[in-house]
Parts: sequence; structure tokens; C-alpha cells
Amino acid sequence: MGLIAEMAQKGKFITLEGGEGCGKSTLLPRLTERLRAAGRTVLTTRDPGGTDIGDQIRHVLQHSRKSAAMASETELLLYCASRAQLVREVIAPALEHGEIVLGDRFYDSTTVYQGVGRQLDPRTVARIIEFAAIGCAPNLTVVIDLDPRVGLERVRGRKLFDRMDNQSLEFYERVRRGYLDLAKHEPRRVKIVDGSQSVDAVEEQIWNLVQRVL
Repeated sequence: MGLIAEMAQKGKFITLEGGEGCGKSTLLPRLTERLRAAGRTVLTTRDPGGTDIGDQIRHVLQHSRKSAAMASETELLLYCASRAQLVREVIAPALEHGEIVLGDRFYDSTTVYQGVGRQLDPRTVARIIEFAAIGCAPNLTVVIDLDPRVGLERVRGRKLFDRMDNQSLEFYERVRRGYLDLAKHEPRRVKIVDGSQSVDAVEEQIWNLVQRVL
């Protein structure tokens, strides 16, 4: 845990979070290009995934139609297994080298989706998250807040089947509340940006937050 903290001081770890269809996939490459144009060395990651092992887990979690009956506890453990590999293989070495790691989701997704959305015991979820992440925490987490109805409309018709797009509206509403509660409990790290604005406006607000961290 101490080693990870030292690595984080050399680099910066910034994550984008939010419900389905909030715009993370559009904004992450834009922010990456702005950081690189500013002379920064940037590594982008996705969670789950980001490693050979993690990508296999991602397929099981999100894209396999055979996973419809997956237990919530199984889901929790698989997300954290993918993250454990990502931290050790990718994120920690990049931070040690002083890079900026820009992540499409990290452990806040598990806190909210599995802990709040699936209504699993939050203390158990927190312990498993800590075990997987070994103290690796984002310097900044930006939550792109959006009405779940709007987000689901955006993702409707995706070419690639995603199991996480097919939950109940009540589930996504719990997820949204979970993110808003995170920001209340960790206001220094977790920042909320209104995702109903134009993509350019959302990007500019996130960029301002990123500059403060750098």
C-alpha cells in the first residue's frame, strides 16, 4: 500500500465515471489528446479489461449472452479480479514512471454498481475492492451525471451486446444516487459534471478539473 502511494506521487491517476451512456467513451480520447498536446505522457485504461486477462474477464462480464444468470457476488469478484491484474500489470508501473493514467472507470464503479445497484453489503464490497486495488486510488474522479433514461436512450441499439445495458431502470437510478453520494462523502476527489450539456461543454469542465490536479 505504501509503495502504491509513492508511485501515485510520481504520476497522476484520473478516472471518468458515470452511468450507461454518460459520454465517457467520447470524452476520454478528447482529454487524452489535450493532455498529450500539453506535453504529458498519457496512458489510457479501461475497467474491466486493459490486460489480456482482464479483457477475457470483460467479455464474460459484459458481452457473453451466456452470463445472464451470473450471481451478483460472482460479478463483484470478477470485476475486482480484472482490476487486480490491471493495477499490477499496467497502472502501478505507469504511475511509477511518472505518467498520467486516464481511466475509463475504476473501483468507484464497483462501489456503486455492485454495492449500491446490486445492494451487496458495502463493507464486504469495500474490503474486496481494497484487496484488489492494493491502495491504488485516483487523484481525481470525475462523475458525468446524467438522467438514466437519457443515458439508456443513447446506448439503445449498440452493435455489441452489453449485459450491463439490460438492467432495470430502478437499478440505474440506484447507481446514479450512489455516484452522487460518493461525491458528498469524498468531495475533494470526486467531482460531478452535468452530462446533459453539450460534449464540448462537458469536456471543458473536466479539463478545468484535470488542470487543477496537474
